[in-house]
Order: sequence, then C-alpha cells, then structure tokens
Amino acid sequence: MIPVRGYENQTVAILGLGRSGRATAKALMAGCANAVAWDDNPAAREAAEADGIIIRDLSRQGAFLDVSCLVVSPGIPHLYPTPNAVIAAAWDANVPVDNDIGLFFRSFASRDWDEFDQPPRVVAVTGSNGKSTTSALIHHILTQAGKPAQLAGNIGRGVFDIDPAIDGEIVVLELSSYQTELARSLTPDIAVLTNLSPDHLDRHAGIGGYFAAKRRLFAEGAPDRNIIGVDEIEGRFLANQLSEAQGDDRVLRISNTRKLDDAGWTVFARKGFLSEWRKGRQIGSIDLREIAGLPGAHNHQNACAAYAVCRCLGLGPKQIEEGMRSYGGLPHRSQLVGEKDGVTFVNDSKATNVESAAKALQAFKRIRWICGGLEKEGGLDGLLPHVGSVAKAYVIGREAAAFAMKLKDVETEVCTTMENAVALAAAEAEEGDTVLLAPACASFDQYNSFEKRGEDFIAQVAKITG
Repeated sequence: MIPVRGYENQTVAILGLGRSGRATAKALMAGCANAVAWDDNPAAREAAEADGIIIRDLSRQGAFLDVSCLVVSPGIPHLYPTPNAVIAAAWDANVPVDNDIGLFFRSFASRDWDEFDQPPRVVAVTGSNGKSTTSALIHHILTQAGKPAQLAGNIGRGVFDIDPAIDGEIVVLELSSYQTELARSLTPDIAVLTNLSPDHLDRHAGIGGYFAAKRRLFAEGAPDRNIIGVDEIEGRFLANQLSEAQGDDRVLRISNTRKLDDAGWTVFARKGFLSEWRKGRQIGSIDLREIAGLPGAHNHQNACAAYAVCRCLGLGPKQIEEGMRSYGGLPHRSQLVGEKDGVTFVNDSKATNVESAAKALQAFKRIRWICGGLEKEGGLDGLLPHVGSVAKAYVIGREAAAFAMKLKDVETEVCTTMENAVALAAAEAEEGDTVLLAPACASFDQYNSFEKRGEDFIAQVAKITG
C-alpha cells in the first residue's frame, strides 16, 4: 500500500466507495488522515463500514465544515453533463476536489528513495483505444528483461494497492480521461497518448473537452518524455505544442499509418514492420507480423508506443522484440479463445466503440462478426468503410434489429443473444474464417461489463470447441 501523504490529522472526504474509493480511504488512514466517506448505495456503505471506514452523509448541510479535501471516484461526473450535488457542495464550501490519481502522484515518492541508486519512475498511458494493451505490453517487456515493474491504474491494481517502490522500479499506469481530467497532481516521468477518437462525449461536453482531459497528462506534469500518436490531428497538435525544435527528442512521435523519418525521434509501423528512426537514420526494426499476441494494425500501433517507452527506459531493440514475442495478449482484447476445423474464435469484447471495432475488423481477412449492444453517441457511419472483410454479421443486444438495419451492404442475422450468435456463426463458418466478437457498443443492455460479455462469448465458444 502507498500511504497518502500531506493530510496528517486532517479530515478528507471520499465520494464513491467502489474499488478506488475504498483503497483511497485505507491509504488515507495509513497516512494518518481522518477519512470519511459516502456512497449513495447502502450496500457499498455497509461494506466500507465493515472495513473500518467512517461513513458520513456528504449531502447533508454542514458536511464539509471540517473537510480539507474531497476525493472523487472516477465514475462520478463533476462538471458535465451536470455536476454531482456533493461535488457542487464542496465547491460552495471552498473545499478542493481531487481524485486518487492526484493523491498518488503527491504520495508515491518517499524518503527511502534517497538511498536508491536509481529513483523509481512512472509511465502513464492514456488514449481512446489501446491503452490497456500498451500498458500491459510495457509491463511485460520490462519484467521479461529483468526490470522491476508494477502495473496499476485503470488496469491491474488500484494505484494505492501497489507496493512501495524499490530501487529502479517502474510503475506503469493506465489512465482514463475520467482520471486525468480531475487529478491535481500529474507528474509522470514518461507519458503516452496512443490515439484519440470520440468517446465519453457526454461526460466531457464534446470532443474538445475529451481531448482537453487527455492533454492535461502532458501539460500539467511536464514529463521528461512524451510519446504521442500522431495519426489524428489532436496528436499532431499536441506533439507540436510540446516540441521546442525539429530534433527535440523529448517528444517521440508514433504512427501506424505513415512513415516518420524526419530529424526527430520516431517509431512507426507499416505493413507489419516496426521501425525506429532518430535524426534521419533507422536504428531499429521488428517484424510484427508473426507475433501472435499483437494481431492487426491497431496492435502494431500499441507495439510502437510500448517500444518507444522501453527505449526511453534504456532497453535495446532485441530485448524489446523478445518481450513482444512472448506477450500473450490481454483478456477481451483480440484474445484468441478457440479454434476448430480451421475456424478461429477471437474475443475483442473491449471494442466498445466504433473506432476500436473498426480496427478489429481490419485485423482479420474473412470475418463472422458478432456485434451489437448499447450503441454510443455518433452512430455507426464511421464503421461502414471497414466492413469489407465481413462475410456476415450476427447481431446481439436488446436493439439488435435496429442495429442490423444500420449495417448497410452487410449480410446480417438478428440473433439477440450471445448463445444464438456464436452457435450460428460457428455453424456457417468455413475454414480460414474468424468468428470475431467486436461489439462496437457498450455492454450494459445485457451485461454488467464488457468483461462479462467476453466471458459469455468464451463460454459459448467452449461448447463448440470442446
């Protein structure tokens, strides 16, 4: 556990008692703060009380009279579409509002570091798609190379659940826009933006607010190295803002759509080959085409980001390549879950938006596509140019029929349930086909999470593959 520093003998309030809220309360108490907490869910309050967390109704009058800070869980809106009432009350009481990420960056360093030969470092990864795979891949490459490393944030453990850092250790954090937009302290040593596409637009009042939330990771903390995906205009804008000159190697540009061989430090992937260029010369390359855990151009972009981070951390190209070749992939992200009679079954339940689903569709040649669910803002128009490899779509979800009607020029079958979709897709698949779950939608019309949806897919595949 990482104790929260800077609030000794002060009262700190926590709003939201999910995983991050409860971990934050315990970390505050470990740092000798007086933690009080509230959640609208009675079951969450009861579980927290059983852990020794003091419950205080933060919605009542005068609840903030003795409070030094309010710590908000990431799922609670603080500005758009409307501020949570408790957060608004904290504003009115002039109480600073923060989140667990902000407290972590204030608290991670300790006096023990004075005795270390190499200070620990933090790598923070954000972006619309690929940040989980990129974070996990960085962590995997580092550990395979014998480097001490921990993985936390929006993946793995909560930031306060990690162990105190040891000499030379690297902490890899996956951070969502919900986490970066509110944190008062953001000071990673290396920061990564994988890409940007429309997501969470209601929470950020549009794409501009969404990008602004991501941008804070780079603008607020001034990382030593900035690794920026430049396949979208926002990434090119950000890389330009952070650079002082053409050859400024504090900014590494990455791409999976075009060659980057200018005077700077770049990593790009084209036709399955990763290349590293520095000062106009190629100094490293990897053939990504046969790396099973990184299929498709979208994973090649993730590989570029991970490669760039590991090079900044002192690893050589051969070490990085060895780590990539042993990487098995993440659950629910282009995860190979079965094979029978020449048909492969791939679980990409994490493809919850149009952009990520489009990338999944580009990774395989002939696809039996399982899709549908709770459609996100923006519709499906951005997906339609990428359905050329789809032999047939098998649509699930409560609004499956309406979803199927939007898939123009694609043969569709309304299946509604995962069980029906997998069974029919498997029965109709031919040798060489891929049965791909890439929903392009949220899961909440039928499942509690994308993980549960993916687990259902895996269970249905197991019935077929034995």
